[in-house]
Formats: sequence, C-alpha cells, structure tokens
Amino acid sequence: MSEEARQTVTVLVPVLNEERTIAEVLDRLLALPLSLQIIVVDDGSTDDTPRILETYKDKVVILTNQIKGGKGNAIRKALPHATGEVVIIQDADLEYRPEEIPALVQPILAGNANVVFGSRFTNGLTQGMALPNKLVNVLLRMFVRLLFGAHLTDEATCYKAVRTNVMRRFNLECQRFEFCPEVTAKALRLGEKIVEVPISYEPRNKIAGKKIRWTDAPDAFWTLLKHRFSKF
Repeated sequence: MSEEARQTVTVLVPVLNEERTIAEVLDRLLALPLSLQIIVVDDGSTDDTPRILETYKDKVVILTNQIKGGKGNAIRKALPHATGEVVIIQDADLEYRPEEIPALVQPILAGNANVVFGSRFTNGLTQGMALPNKLVNVLLRMFVRLLFGAHLTDEATCYKAVRTNVMRRFNLECQRFEFCPEVTAKALRLGEKIVEVPISYEPRNKIAGKKIRWTDAPDAFWTLLKHRFSKF
C-alpha cells in the first residue's frame, strides 16, 4: 500500500499573507504523531508566503489561487485532493495549537463520532478576545440552539474535524468565512452529533493580521438560517 493510501488525517491549511507564521505552523504539523496529509492552499498571497511554501513542496501538497477566493473557496479547492479518513482545518496563523489535533481527531478515528469541534469556550469566554467578537460568538451559539436545538459552546471555531466522506456529503458552497456555519448547519441537518473537545486559543488582533471581523457576522447568521431549510 502506498504512503498516500495509509494517511489517516488530512489537514487543510488555507493561507493568505502569513509569511510570519506559515513555516512554524507547517513544522508543528509535520511533527505530529499522526499519519498526515497536509494540503496548503495559497489563496493569492502577495507577501513572502509563496517562497516559503516552495521550501515545503516535498513534504506537503501545495495548491494555488492566483486571485484571492476566500477561506471557504480554498477549502473547497483542497477537499477533492484529501486522502485521509478525517479532514480538519488548520488556520495559517498561531491562534490554534497544532499539537491539539490528535485529541480532536481521536473520537472520529475511534469510530465514536463523525464530527468534532474544538471548543475555545468550554471554561467561559477566552481572555484577550475583542468584545464584539465575544458577543457574536455568544449570539451564534444561541442561534444554533434556536434553529437546530443543538447545544454548542463554540460554533465558529476553526478546528472542525469531519470524517472525509461526511464532509463531501455537505456539497459545500462557501466562499469566505461562511464555511464554519455551513458545516455546522449541514452536519446537524444530516443528524450528526457534534462532539466538542476543549482546546487552547490565543487570539490575535487586526494589526497582527487577523482577517475575520465582527462585521462578517451577518453572513454567518444568514448561512445558518439558509441551510436550516435549503436542500443539499
């Protein structure tokens, strides 16, 4: 059996202008005690990210968007190339710790779940997160409970691990940050129980390169509502 066929986890890494962190993210992923396939999608970076990625071309799969398409677009581009039993998203900054991925995928690999979210809020709201972002996260989990009857502590987490054949059933449409609510809505519509695992989180601000804004919230609420009733 080929090495590719033996890979059990595929990590999808959308990246846009993350020259300061992308090398460390990839090094920490490559050091994980898992059989990994890493797929990086350079979403039109204009900094030194493409040159840095070139040095990893023998270790990871690198896909490129010449023009920025958005996080959701990058994930959809990568998904057909996934060979792992499980896919998980890793942001290219260091807000989330790659070392926590094994604990996130374990329930799926053990056959106990198909969908696992890493929750930043198991023990309350994270210190250092901007107040508008905290408010949006609280409202999102309330909206999920209202629409789907599901009790999630962290709907908008980056760390979403999904059995690959289930993720493909979602027929994703997302272009930008609406990836998260689309996955949440479609998983619940398919009757999947979303298991939450506590994770660490080190929020960064706009100056440090954070791209999602509280102003992206309307798209998230609309996406949850739309996919509560739409066919897919």
